[in-house]
Amino acid sequence: MIADFQEWARGRQECIETSLQSLLPAATIAPERLHGSMRYAVLGGGKRVRPLLAFAAGELSGASEERVTIVAAAVELIHAYSLVHDDLPCMDDDILRRGKPTCHVEYDEATALLVGDSLQSLAFELLTGSQLADTPQVQLNMIKRLAQAAGSRGMAGGQAIDLANVGKTLNLPELEFMHIHKTGALIRAAVMLGAHCGNNLNDGELESLDHFAEHIGLAFQVVDDVLDAEATTATLGKTAGKDAEHNKPTYVSILGVSRARELAEELRHEAYQSLEGFDGTAVRLRQVTDFIIQREF
Repeated sequence: MIADFQEWARGRQECIETSLQSLLPAATIAPERLHGSMRYAVLGGGKRVRPLLAFAAGELSGASEERVTIVAAAVELIHAYSLVHDDLPCMDDDILRRGKPTCHVEYDEATALLVGDSLQSLAFELLTGSQLADTPQVQLNMIKRLAQAAGSRGMAGGQAIDLANVGKTLNLPELEFMHIHKTGALIRAAVMLGAHCGNNLNDGELESLDHFAEHIGLAFQVVDDVLDAEATTATLGKTAGKDAEHNKPTYVSILGVSRARELAEELRHEAYQSLEGFDGTAVRLRQVTDFIIQREF
């Protein structure tokens, strides 16, 4: 089963990499520097967790790989834009991402800002350029969902909360509220958009799937916090220990490493429970859940 998942994941990762290579403007097209930096920020790095979740949810709903590939690319472009902006000196001020210099270090701050803007715009261009759902209304709802996940009620809002609480002490519900927005919103969007590419699910099934996505989004962040505290910079591909250095509230700072690991397992269990009504169609979602929880632990 592990070998089967590894083969499946590698195939989906190669698929999304190839698609992103073709969907991003070529570096030879004007403005060449901007297009080259967009490709630098997106290609050749990362585990592509959000695309994997989109593909897994698409398998659950019987979606075509062609549709899910576009959705997965759009979500990954939003994610890449957020990393470029998060690394800027006015945000987290980091110099390393995915094992290479961050976008503003390799190019400059103004270019990095435009890279994020352009990647976000391209994501929505993709969602409007192909038929991704069986009805126009479903596709409109998909576009709305990604917009909300990226905006002030999602990822951007979560980042604002994060910046406002540097050096402060948060309790666990407050930390969860922040990460439901900052990290979880885009992960939930990846799952739900992938599912909407296929057969219509009933309201109960959609609620269960969203419940799954909410828990796996939190679990992803818990694992990320543990890795930041314990893994090396070489392993992470980004600067290790930045959270503690900047006195940022994390699951590790509140709970400690041991309890944070236990929480990740509890969230995995709750995510599993949300998938019980789907039987064998959710096997890939369960496997991606394990992949998220076990990465580099």
